[in-house]
Amino acid sequence: MNYKENLYFIAKCLTISFEEKNKDEIELILKTTDVDWDTVVKVSTAHYVFPALYCNLKHASFLNYLPKDLVAYMKYLTDINRERNLKIIDQAKELNSLLLANNIRPIFLKGTGNLLVGLYEDIAERMVGDIDFIFSEVDYPKAITILKDFGYSLAVKTDYNFPIFKHYPRMKKENSIASVEIHKEVLLEKYASEFNYNFIAKDCQLIEGISVLSYANKLNLSIIANQINDNGFYYKTMPLRNAYDVFVLSKKTNAKDAVNTLDKLTNPLNYFLATCYEVFNNVESLEYNNTKKVVSYLSVFNSQFTNPKATKRKHKRIQIYLFIKKRLNILFKCLIYREYRIWLFNVLTDKNWCKRKLTQLGIKK
Repeated sequence: MNYKENLYFIAKCLTISFEEKNKDEIELILKTTDVDWDTVVKVSTAHYVFPALYCNLKHASFLNYLPKDLVAYMKYLTDINRERNLKIIDQAKELNSLLLANNIRPIFLKGTGNLLVGLYEDIAERMVGDIDFIFSEVDYPKAITILKDFGYSLAVKTDYNFPIFKHYPRMKKENSIASVEIHKEVLLEKYASEFNYNFIAKDCQLIEGISVLSYANKLNLSIIANQINDNGFYYKTMPLRNAYDVFVLSKKTNAKDAVNTLDKLTNPLNYFLATCYEVFNNVESLEYNNTKKVVSYLSVFNSQFTNPKATKRKHKRIQIYLFIKKRLNILFKCLIYREYRIWLFNVLTDKNWCKRKLTQLGIKK
């Protein structure tokens, strides 16, 4: 199997706990095809769905089709991820109690929010990085102070920090399993007026004293994280971790209705939903708004698999374009906002920073 076939194979495997058609197709492949498991491991690991792959194959009783040493390896890593997630849940609950005791209610986002709501059949399915939560504009600075007083400090310590629009710089507490991101926004400035704290707070869920997004907004944020925040819309790629969350959430809420509640964001979110529908093999719960633009988007998405070298060059050009665009935006903000000017001055007068940049450019000082 080539890369595309492996990607689609893994994607189908991720649906077999829900989709009988895909379950039958995967079993036939496992019975009749010599699967390149080394590539499957490589691709599923790169997409952060290796534990989810194992859990779905186990749930379908398909592990007997896999090499025994691979099953042992998958179980080992999945058990480690389960233990990590249990600690993340405990840490999140501790933070929730701390903040509630100070009359501040956090709304947990992304993977941690999914774990807290019990979205997955096995909590080991989801690989989680940071604990993300969002606060109102009033509570945001209070939350930072409370966490600092509780022992959290900057994960990367510098004398200056870039003025991040969405969240405070990542924080970490000694002996805690995960870093923490305190959000005041979840989106880049361009779309922040449409999908923000006020929008998601109005219908968030309260489960056992913990606030999380509604299932519809969980689904939207899973797409937004890639399409907007990680520029997936430009690259026309689809990380399976985000896609898997969208698939599981589509069993809890109407996916098409969820993306249609938005305005400027609807099209990029609908494109991702269409990609999920195709890669997961026409799953009914992932139905989307079919338009000419969607057809064009899917055409580009699929064409990128046929010539990996050309795709790599194209993505490099996009990366350069986005880098220049971001730097010009920073310079523009430096003209307007004092905090950006202070940050830029500190950076340019930092000898260590200048030395690193010269080294990256291949210039020896």
